Parts: sequence; structure tokens; C-alpha cells
Amino acid sequence: MQYQIAGDTLPVVICQLAAGETMITERGSMSWMSPNMKMETTSGGGLGKMFGRLLAGEALFQNRYTAQGGSGMIAFASSFPGSIRAFEIGPGHEIVVQKSGFLAAEASVELSVFFQKKMGAGFFGGEGFIMQKLSGRGIAFAEFDGHVVEYELGAGQSLVVDTGYIAAMDASCSMEVVTVPGVKNALFGGEGLFNTVVTGPGHIWLQTMPISNVADVLRPFFPSNSSN
Repeated sequence: MQYQIAGDTLPVVICQLAAGETMITERGSMSWMSPNMKMETTSGGGLGKMFGRLLAGEALFQNRYTAQGGSGMIAFASSFPGSIRAFEIGPGHEIVVQKSGFLAAEASVELSVFFQKKMGAGFFGGEGFIMQKLSGRGIAFAEFDGHVVEYELGAGQSLVVDTGYIAAMDASCSMEVVTVPGVKNALFGGEGLFNTVVTGPGHIWLQTMPISNVADVLRPFFPSNSSN
């Protein structure tokens, strides 16, 4: 499989597949394709995998696209202004991506749900509580909100991040949701009650414009559904 990422703030990845090659996606992200691409909707691994995708904000079913009778082309576009990044997944090179961040991948890439270590704090820690782990082997594409800033964390080195800004991290990193210290800071600081501490070793990708933050800014401008 060969690919090209085109576009700036509204990118698309265009994939060229050899005959018989298959790609997977979970959110109906296909934008255009050649006529010989066969689509098949599957459970992608049974009820357990379906439930995990539901928790991670993805669709219950998985779409598979296979090039038949020759080479084929298929494109997957981002759903929000930002970036598309390609990752080479393999043993020792697994990554964890934000909820709803997975865009598409070669069929040899496996998806599973990733939970924070501390369940109690995680339930109140925002969208970063449940993420997706990409393992197996092959190329995977993820979409991030806004621009992407990267850091390499050494063993034991940590970074405190507002949960929604975490786009992806190496699976070798660990995460923990922590409460904001001090009652006054938590109630009046405007930063929420929880942060996420990411600890290395490993690489992390942070996004500058989480869609959840944009929704919060726009919410006061939408009319209320309640009756007058």
C-alpha cells in the first residue's frame, strides 16, 4: 500500500492498494474510491471488540475495503480541521490514540480499547479516560484536532496535560488522571477538576484544538432546545 496525505487544515489521505490489499475504517470515513474497491461491513472480531469500539467512541461495525481485479484507490478525509498522521505499527511500536482519533489502517493492524489505570478518577477525567490501542503490523492513520506538538519523554519523565489535548502516545508511556490540587484551584481556576499525567519512556503527540473544547466555546451560541 502506498499513500499520500494532501491538504492543509482539512487533510485527506489517498491510498493506492495492490490487488487483494484491504483497508479498514470504523466511522464511515471513506471519501472517494475507485469502482473496483469492494466494501464489506463486519463485526471486526465479535461482540467483545464491538463493545470496546463503542466505549472508545467508534462505530459498532468495521468497514473493510478490498481492491479487486487489479490495483485500487481509496481516500479517507478528516472530519475536523487538523492533521492526519501515519504510523508504522509493529511489535514494540504500538501506539494509543485519542477517542475517535483512528481514521483508517491496513487490515493487519489490530484495534483494542485502552483504559486509564485508575478507574475511579478516570470516569470523571474527560474524554481521555478511554482511548484506542493500535497493535499488530502495518500502516495506520489517525486524525488530530488542530496542529500537533510532539515530545519525547525519557524513562520516568512526566508531562501534565489537560486531558483533551492528548492526541496519541507510544504504548510504552503510562497515563494517570489526577485531581487539580487545592479546592480553590479546582472550583475557580477554570481548568476543570482533573488533569492527565503522561509518563515516559516514549513519544507523545499533543493537539492544539480539541473538538470538545471547540464545542464548549460554541455551545452558548446555539439555541436551547427547552421550550419557552
